[in-house]
This record gives sequence, structure tokens and C-alpha cells, in this order.
Amino acid sequence: MAENYQNGSNDLQNNSQGNPNVQWNGGEYRSASPAGQQPGPGSDGGSYNEIPGQFQYLFQNSGASQQMPPDPPKKQHKRPRSRRGAKTALLVAACMVLSVGAGFGGGWAAVRYMGGNSTVLYQAVPENNNGTLTGSSSSSASAVADVVAKVSPSVVEITTESLATSLFVQQYVTDGAGSGVILSEDGYIVTNNHVVEGASKITVTTKDGQSYDATLIGTDSKTDLAVLKIEAQGLTAAVMGDSDALQVGEEAIVIGNPLGQLGGTVTNGIISAKSRDVTIDGETMSLLQTNAAVNPGNSGGGLFDSNGNLVGIINAKSSGSDVEGLGFAIPINTARPVIEDLINSGYVSGRPSMGVSIIDILDFQTAMRYQVNRLGVYVMSVNPGSGAEAAGLKTGDYILSADGSEVASSADLKAAVDSHEVGESISLTILRGGSVMDVSVTLGEYVPVEVDS
Repeated sequence: MAENYQNGSNDLQNNSQGNPNVQWNGGEYRSASPAGQQPGPGSDGGSYNEIPGQFQYLFQNSGASQQMPPDPPKKQHKRPRSRRGAKTALLVAACMVLSVGAGFGGGWAAVRYMGGNSTVLYQAVPENNNGTLTGSSSSSASAVADVVAKVSPSVVEITTESLATSLFVQQYVTDGAGSGVILSEDGYIVTNNHVVEGASKITVTTKDGQSYDATLIGTDSKTDLAVLKIEAQGLTAAVMGDSDALQVGEEAIVIGNPLGQLGGTVTNGIISAKSRDVTIDGETMSLLQTNAAVNPGNSGGGLFDSNGNLVGIINAKSSGSDVEGLGFAIPINTARPVIEDLINSGYVSGRPSMGVSIIDILDFQTAMRYQVNRLGVYVMSVNPGSGAEAAGLKTGDYILSADGSEVASSADLKAAVDSHEVGESISLTILRGGSVMDVSVTLGEYVPVEVDS
């Protein structure tokens, strides 16, 4: 059974004047204000703001009201522009280069050249028969110190600024903080999607105190990963290990920026569990569990093994006030192909999409706001040229079921779509104007609007 936890970083954001809404856009969760949606007239949904190639749903606080509130104004959501990498095949370098870390061993090779540029990602090379890397005893304090001295320059601090809107439709700037790991000498950095989500400005500070403006290359909320780029050369890049080869009880070292103020903080422990199913913001992930201390601000930082290899990207801690020693990380073997897609294409290829925006009406206050008389899942907009348009879906359609299973929330519809491949069809039962009808939608590939435009 999946367990519910919260992200460990962007609760550092100042949201005291913010709003309770959350959207899911084609698999991306984004903060939004009540003013960020344009409700349509009529009880069946009306005309809504269209966001091409994306789903989205909106949560509101429940409450009662006697009068229909006026239509809220449209709000522009500001995000940094994504930068697309070249769409070329990855090449494998044949040469091996031995690592020179003091006190721990293991080889690494420059095994991936990304795109048409000279970017290189480093992968650890197994050196013994059981597929793990040789190294000094993880119980030795001096060994941990050696690892930290070697890898800490590859971990960076990340600060963000985001434009938010209050309940009184007043705009203000919120600050956030997190961590990241340098992947290449020329400035590609991995972090969590939730660390940079919605940010209008992203700043990266390296261990030597240098600060850089960062460009958002791409994000993937399904795996909670994002890739940034800074203009720098000669950076210390982390060497990616093999998270599948980890054993429960192995040394685990976490380096990050807890509380957004303590950059370069090191904590250590063990790998407590592998393949732990954890649900974060509605996404169920299979994560590594560690008892090394993880705090808000550590999100996006590195989880390293006793050889100094990057084996995970920290993304969550337990949310219970009485629970300690529960931190989670995205396995590097899960993150690696996502990172490569983001660098090369700006998005993760092969994700299915109906080509609609969906709004989730969960309470009567939201129903009154959007002038509908039923709780449930509605089509908010249909993208031109999409499978949904070809199937005849329209704004205001009320979705009853998908592939024969009831759709009680957008999460149900998302799960049904994710169970298919691009090019397959999904069967929907909808309610339109009092009539129930069945439609079949051919799924296309999800491409973020900032990449597709």
C-alpha cells in the first residue's frame, strides 16, 4: 500500500497570503490562485481557459454560500522559459577514466554525450564480480569525510522567486529554496520539479559561493524532476551510480541545503529500504528510503553511496510531526532516463495525453464558483487537433467513467490514461446536456505547451 508523504522543500515558500488551490497540468502540479481560472457560464461548465496538451484540476476549500460569485478574472501564470536541448541520439564513449578520490575507489567513465553539444554525464563502472564498486568501509568516519570532500562541490543551493496572487487579487513575490546536483562540467543541474515549479527567477549558488542565474531546461512532475542550466565551465560533476545494486543497510550520505540556509550540510545513515511506494501530491513513486536526516530545503540534493556515487535525488521526508528518520530519494536509475530526455528534448517523451484540460469539482463552493450543479470531473477545454477533439469531446462535458471504471476525481482519469500507450484508445462515458454517451479517444503524446510553442 502506498503511503502519503509531502515534498521536503517548497514548504519553505512564503505562502501566508497565498491560496489553497493546486492544479495538475498534463501530469504537472502547479500552484494557482482562484483568480487563475476563467469559469464559463451555465451549469454544464461553459467556456474555460485552454491550456494546450494538458490536463489540470483544481482543489478549493469547501464552504457554503447562498449566491453565485462573479466570474474571477484570468490570471497569467509566470514561468521561466524552457530551453530545449538538441534531439540527437546518445553516444557511448569507449574510454575509461579512473577516479582519484582519496580513501575510496571505483572507476567511472564518460559514458553519455548529450545532444549535439559537448555535455558529458558520468556513470560509475562496477569493478568486482558482484556488480558493486569497491571502496573503504562505510563504518569509518574518515571514509565518510573522504567521500564528502570529493562530492560536496557537486551539490548546489537553489533559491527561487515566484509571483503569486492573494485572495484579494493582489500580486506579491514568494521566495523558495532547495538543493541541486551538478551533472556536467558545463552546468547542467538536476533538482526536484517542486523546488522550481512556478518560479519566475531561479538562482544557483555553488559551494565556492558563486551565484548564477539558471535557465529551466525541462520539468517532469510525474517523477518530480527538473533540469536547470547555468553558464559555467569546469564544474565538479557528480558520478551517477547504480541504485539497483544498493543493499539495505549500506552507508547513505545526504548533502543539501536544509531550511534553505544551511548549504553544504552533510548527514549520513543507511539505506533503510528499497522500492518503497510513496504517494506525493497524488503521484505514487517507488523510492529509496534512508534514515539520514532530511529536512525542508534538502529536496533536490544528492544521496550518495560509500564510494561517492550519486544513487538518488532527495525529494521527500515524512510529514508526521512525531516521526523522524524517514527520508526518501528518487533512485538514480529512475532519474537517469528522465534527465536525458529533459536535456535533449525539454520533456519526457512517450507520455500519453487526450489533449484536454480537466477541472475537478470536489465541493459545493467550487461548484458555485464555476457555475455547475454537479460535483465531479469536467472537461475544461479541448485542444485543437487532439484526439479529444476528433472524438467530439466538448467544454463542459461531465466524465462519468473511463474504460468502464468510475471517474470520481481527476486522479482516476489520470490513472486510466497512464495505463495506455501513445496511439491507443481510451473509452469514456460522459454526460452532456442530460444525455449519457460513449466516446473513444485516441491518445497522443504529451508535449508541454512551452516546448510545443
